[in-house]
Amino acid sequence: MEMNQEEKCLLTDKFKVIKKYYGLTVVLLVTLSFASGLFIGNIFGFKQEIKNGKTVDIEKVINLYGKTRSTEVNFDQFWEVWKKVKDRYVGQPVNDVDLFYGAISGMVGGLNDQHSVYFPPKEAEEFSKDLAGEFEGIGAEIGIKENQLMIIAPLPSSPAEKAGLKSGDKILAIDKENTAGIKLEKAVSKIRGPGGSKVTLTVTHNGFETVSDVEIVRDTINIPTITWKIADKTNIAYMRISYFNQDTWTDFDKAVREMLAKNPDGLVLDLRSNPGGFLETSIDVASEWVKQGIIVKERTGDGKEQVHKSRGAHRLANIKTVILVDGGTASGSEIVAGALQDYGLATVVGEKTFGKGSVQDFEVLSDGSALKITIAKWFTPKDRGIDKEGIQPDVVMKEMFVPIKSKEPNKDGVYEVVDVVDKGMEKALEILRKLT
Repeated sequence: MEMNQEEKCLLTDKFKVIKKYYGLTVVLLVTLSFASGLFIGNIFGFKQEIKNGKTVDIEKVINLYGKTRSTEVNFDQFWEVWKKVKDRYVGQPVNDVDLFYGAISGMVGGLNDQHSVYFPPKEAEEFSKDLAGEFEGIGAEIGIKENQLMIIAPLPSSPAEKAGLKSGDKILAIDKENTAGIKLEKAVSKIRGPGGSKVTLTVTHNGFETVSDVEIVRDTINIPTITWKIADKTNIAYMRISYFNQDTWTDFDKAVREMLAKNPDGLVLDLRSNPGGFLETSIDVASEWVKQGIIVKERTGDGKEQVHKSRGAHRLANIKTVILVDGGTASGSEIVAGALQDYGLATVVGEKTFGKGSVQDFEVLSDGSALKITIAKWFTPKDRGIDKEGIQPDVVMKEMFVPIKSKEPNKDGVYEVVDVVDKGMEKALEILRKLT
């Protein structure tokens, strides 16, 4: 079944046809947000602008010297190195504040957890803008998996999508600089930048068989998280959730009310390449299907467990549902898919999900800097651990999108892709027709 024009406008905003088709084209948010893990805390607090200009009192820092005694760690070496850098570094004068922030960044980096990050004030402000859903960059989410920098999940209609990047692409270099061993936050800072500027990523879609340089013009990214429609020639609703930010619940609530007014026979929930976001929003969304019971469990390093139960109106509890997932479905979207799968409330179709099952706390500190640190891992209602494991679909589809090529070659003798068939959507509609 080919998609008609209306479906292309809504459903395939994210899956635009490009000259070179490599499967599902996706976009890279390039921020430490979303797939970096789930966030807890006051969502609305992220709206507030993080103020710069507060100073670090270095005298107070230096005075810590006499208090840094520990039975486990001797801090004398820290202060010894601090003094040597201050006295001997060739590029004098050394900026005390930069040393201070660099030291804290290094301390958090010592956890060897790509999702635990310290942000100096400027970076903290940029990160808070990302959580608010507006930022400048290429429009793609990146992460590190098996020590390789890669694209995790897309946002629709972004510069990265238009350039042909897709989920699973490995990023080998950024502006010709090798990414081997690069820290995630450094990669983010190198890829993102002001609208109109350019960045070149050296990527591979299939190992090292083909390596190409992709030049991308950065832009302001501000994309709605929810789209929905009634699928053509059916009474089945289609809803896509692109990610979970501070606006998602309001948009989701509105979409549910509009959708239920149409009295649909079923629902296709598209979570493909949804990199997650706010924990509380994910719980609220999953609760619309789950009348009672656990949505997700959090376990901290000391073994303590916090259980998040269903809440809200449960307006979708009686709606037959199919969830579409892929390798870019991560974090909060895995919570939704895992909970509905555990309770038998939805059939999950697609590829095994990313496997991001950690929870981060984001706290703005007194000087405008911020700490994002992993505090727990999460488990589905049936106690399935998702971190590094992912959600296994009920119906596995290795090829979600099939390109349709032109009947005649172009002047270079190439048969160009002129359309794309969403096989995942076709399978979802097939399943729902049998259930209704």
